[in-house]
Amino acid sequence: MKPTILAITSLVLLSSVAVAQSQKPEVPTSTTQVLNDWVTNIEQLLVPAADAMPEAKYSFAPTSGEFKGVRTFAEQVKHLAAANYRLGSRILGEAPPEGTQGETAPASVRSKVEVMEYLKGSFACLHRAAAKVDEKNEVEPIPGAKSTWQRTRLGLLIDAVAHSSNHYGQIVEYLRMNGIVPPESR
Repeated sequence: MKPTILAITSLVLLSSVAVAQSQKPEVPTSTTQVLNDWVTNIEQLLVPAADAMPEAKYSFAPTSGEFKGVRTFAEQVKHLAAANYRLGSRILGEAPPEGTQGETAPASVRSKVEVMEYLKGSFACLHRAAAKVDEKNEVEPIPGAKSTWQRTRLGLLIDAVAHSSNHYGQIVEYLRMNGIVPPESR
């Protein structure tokens, strides 16, 4: 009986070790994968945060303190999504969605559902852009690009992730000002 229990215990322990070893996180093996992982990370923070605000509060803008003229919650989300589209489209060599002007979303994007669709679409654009960046073209100058960090595909994608991260922080503040705990903090 004891040898059987010992054998079963040994098998369970060995299989636990094998399972634990097989569940190690995947290490990125390319520039494309690293960039896509960064886009995924900020997307997984921003989309649930934007969705956490009730539609009735999408028009919220802080008024107490030094907040004169700041964007509403919806404008924050639309602005970062428009920038994602602009930067991702530049990498892809295509035009952003019709009505997107610089870092401003189309006027037709009004309701929470429309804002969320526009936001999700902007991240789909960034994922497609990340898939086009590799070791061969990451720092190759993009024709017609003028600004310092936006002259290359790598620079454009880094700008998109940094810009989205900046606005994530602002969105978190807007949520908390409305008594909403951001999803990532729950």
